[in-house]
Amino acid sequence: MNKSEIRKTTQQQRQSLSVEELHTLSVKLVEQFAKLDLSSVKIVHIFLPIKQKKEPDTFLMIDWLSTHHPEIKIIVPKADFDTALMTHHYYDGMEDLELNDYQILEPQKAKIHTGEVDMVIVPLLAFDKNGYRIGYGKGFYDRFLQGISTQKIGLSFFDELNVIDDINEHDVRLDKCITPNKIYVFPVT
Repeated sequence: MNKSEIRKTTQQQRQSLSVEELHTLSVKLVEQFAKLDLSSVKIVHIFLPIKQKKEPDTFLMIDWLSTHHPEIKIIVPKADFDTALMTHHYYDGMEDLELNDYQILEPQKAKIHTGEVDMVIVPLLAFDKNGYRIGYGKGFYDRFLQGISTQKIGLSFFDELNVIDDINEHDVRLDKCITPNKIYVFPVT
């Protein structure tokens, strides 16, 4: 299947999830995330969930990290839809977040992080056995991840697809993808 077919199918799958299922799956994602070796991670970038798109509740992951690894600094994105680029801000709590015009929570006053990032939690709709992902098609994360050396970890409620037919040179492969029941690890090519 191609990206547009997969986007449509996966968005329908997500929309069919109840609030309870969404919460249960998000908790299971955190349980899998807790299995990762975070000993060398100092800065982790985590996307903030878009509620109406029924994305994984990454606030559970932020809370887990704050409790179990308070030494790890968390940064969150702020999108510029004119340039399709993101800035990265230290997470200063819920009180610093506001919804933008696209109903995405973003930091308002938090300081910008410009240094290295050790791990990026990448949003996606689907992923394949080769570690390629499908997002919403705007390319924010592919641009961000292009050319930086960081652990790229996807979060998915659903298992891998066999293969995405229309991968191109701008698509950045994940290193791992966490699902509620498993952590997929992709070989280096």
